[in-house]
Amino acid sequence: MEKEPAGTSTLDLALRALELLALENQPMALAQIAHALAASKATIYRHLVTLQRHGLVSQDPETGRYEAGVKLLVLGEAVRTRFDIVTTGRDELMRLRDATGQAVTICRIVDGELVVLDLIQGRTVVEFGTRPGTRFDLHNSAHGKVWLAFGPPALLDKTLSAPMRQWTPHTITDPERLRAEVTEVRQRGWAIAADEMITAVNALAAPVFDHRNQIAGSIAIVGSTQFIPSPPDALHLEKILAAAQSISRGLGWRSSR
Repeated sequence: MEKEPAGTSTLDLALRALELLALENQPMALAQIAHALAASKATIYRHLVTLQRHGLVSQDPETGRYEAGVKLLVLGEAVRTRFDIVTTGRDELMRLRDATGQAVTICRIVDGELVVLDLIQGRTVVEFGTRPGTRFDLHNSAHGKVWLAFGPPALLDKTLSAPMRQWTPHTITDPERLRAEVTEVRQRGWAIAADEMITAVNALAAPVFDHRNQIAGSIAIVGSTQFIPSPPDALHLEKILAAAQSISRGLGWRSSR
C-alpha cells in the first residue's frame, strides 16, 4: 500500500476539528469534540490550542467550551468577495425573492463540485436548511442540470459515465434520459428538478454568464411543488430569466442577439 505522506493525518484531524466547530450552532466541550472525531482529548486539545493561537478557534473562559473564532469569519468573507457573482447578484436575488416569495439560491462549480454560494430565505412558512458551502449533485438538481447544459463538455461526460445516486423515485439515473434533458435545458435556457432531490420540493434554475460569455454561476428559486409547479408558470420563468440576464450584464455579459 502507498504510504501516507508524513503529517497529513495530523493536519487532517485539525481541519476536521475546525470544520466541526464552524458547522455547529453552539460551543462544544472538549470531550464532545474528541468523541465526534474519534480521537483522544489530549490530541484534540493540542490542535485546539494551535487553532486558538491563530484566532481560528475561541474558548469561553467560564465554560471552557470551544467555537469557531472570528478570524475564520474574516477569512471566509475575504474569500467570498472573490466570487464576484455573489456581490454582483445580491440585490437582484433579493428582488427575485420578493417577486416570487420563494427561497433563492446561487451556485457555481468550485474545485469540480457544485457548491451553494448564497441562500436567501423565501416568504413561505417553510425554510430551507441549505447553507452556503452545501454540495449538490449535478444529475438531480436544477442547478446541476444548468451546469451540465452550459458548462464544459467534460462535466457532462464525467457525470454520465459515473454512477448516479437515486435520491427519490423521480431522480434521473439513466444516462441517456439525463443527456436528453440536458439538451432540452440548453435549448430553452432553464431547468427544473421537481421531486428529484427531495420529494415535494422543486427548483427552477437559470445560468448566469460573464464577460467571456461563459457560465459564471446559476441562480434558482426553490420551494414546494405546490408553489413551483412542473412545468413552471409564466411569471416564475419571466422573473428567473430576467434576474439571470441582469446579473450577467453586471458581470460584463452582452447578448449576441
